[in-house]
Amino acid sequence: MRSAGILLHPTSLPSSRLDGEAYRFVDWLAAAGQRWWQVLPLGPTGEGRSPYTSPSAFAGSPALLADPSAPVSAREERAFRRREGAWADDWAQYAGDGALADQVRFEREWQALRAYARARGISILGDLPIYVARGGADHVAHPELFAEGEVAGAPPDPFSDVGQLWGNPLYDWRANRAEGYRWWIERARRVLSLVDAARIDHFRGFVSYWAVPAGARTAKDGRWRRGPGEELFRAVRRELGDLPLVAEDLGVITPAVERLRDRLGLSGMVVLQFGFAGGARNPHRPENHRRHAVVYTGTHDHDTALGWWRSLSEEARHATGLPGVDPAWELCELALGSRARTAILPAQDVLGLGSEARMNTPGKPSGNWRWRLERGRLDDAPARRLRAATEAAGRAAGPVS
Repeated sequence: MRSAGILLHPTSLPSSRLDGEAYRFVDWLAAAGQRWWQVLPLGPTGEGRSPYTSPSAFAGSPALLADPSAPVSAREERAFRRREGAWADDWAQYAGDGALADQVRFEREWQALRAYARARGISILGDLPIYVARGGADHVAHPELFAEGEVAGAPPDPFSDVGQLWGNPLYDWRANRAEGYRWWIERARRVLSLVDAARIDHFRGFVSYWAVPAGARTAKDGRWRRGPGEELFRAVRRELGDLPLVAEDLGVITPAVERLRDRLGLSGMVVLQFGFAGGARNPHRPENHRRHAVVYTGTHDHDTALGWWRSLSEEARHATGLPGVDPAWELCELALGSRARTAILPAQDVLGLGSEARMNTPGKPSGNWRWRLERGRLDDAPARRLRAATEAAGRAAGPVS
């Protein structure tokens, strides 16, 4: 089934909380004929307000709570601790007094919102980051699962001659294998209890990953190391069944990465901002899109469609074949018209916003993750426009009674 959705993290709602604004956004998605709401990781944010440096791979963010002082009984806490025993005690010990009560509140609010969305035909596409934060609850509670002497990063590429130094702890895959990938099984269980499907970040790292010597000032002197490959996913599937995952297969992608994605039957990603250069075999070119894929105009790590267009030379604009009268919307329509099964549009692109609305600039140490939607900006007019385009592309959800 062809479908479409909108990328908008809850922190980008006008209130940044799971309050009435979140419910109004769900109503807007239904009115606009959308089937998916894509969010980023839902955990407490870490350094630089990033949801990808969370101190927990399991906990929900108390900052999202609409009612952070709602009463929580001792009985509710005990039930939550029993239900989430794989991680709840670790988090409580790390985060201190009130941590479990906040998780009970998060569970209430998030699952109520999710049920409201489901009743209106909206599914949630979440996010499973590959790495955890150094010194976070998972790193502290399970040091045996992590390697020493090297940290995570990305190799030099045309955008950076020194690569990207992320600094996250890397996994000791032998130790993870020895315990039957139990921590990963519980992590996948938790994520898929909160969302209907999940984008698995940095998928290529499960085939091979860039390891940088601890203490290095750049990622330039790292080296590739082999990941766990299919073995990890087989272990998770044996316990949890089929995994509704989208492989974030962007970056330095090798045939081995594509083979693993395809053996697992996962959708990959294509990004239209990458689709107008790079030669005839570029997988992001619209004519090369796979049906079993998710197409984006851009992601949370890219400029908005309008910002991207404004950065292009006249020659590059001409090469896109777009009229350029309303470039953000033209790119949205191109995504909706793709043969890819699912199309996801950032809310900023539906609204035609410029670079001031960009969510994140990789490698930029500050000023990220701050954009918020202006209250009332997603009103009836963009909903009608998006529904018409989504219907024309054969992706629209039917009306919900």
